[in-house]
Amino acid sequence: MIFEQRTYQVQPGKAPDMLKFYEANGLAVITRYAELKGCWIKESGVLNSVVFLWAYRDFAHRAEQRAKLAADPDWQAFVPRLLPWLVHQESVFLSPASFSPMA
Repeated sequence: MIFEQRTYQVQPGKAPDMLKFYEANGLAVITRYAELKGCWIKESGVLNSVVFLWAYRDFAHRAEQRAKLAADPDWQAFVPRLLPWLVHQESVFLSPASFSPMA
């Protein structure tokens, strides 16, 4: 199992609006292809940031699922509508230690 931590820095003060939009318009699409483990608004560090944690079996599974997502017409329609909120995005891959509760 691998986890992808995707962090989106959004326009100042817009994280709640972005999350409402994401939940209403994008969440049902992406969860066809990835398992959501959590979503947070950062309260320290780089502010105005939203962090998602997605789970995949392995890197090959992630690549397959992301290709399917990219080809999904619903996702293709959603992404351009999300982009105005975004300032920066980052993707970090995490592999759990053997004793991790999420392993």
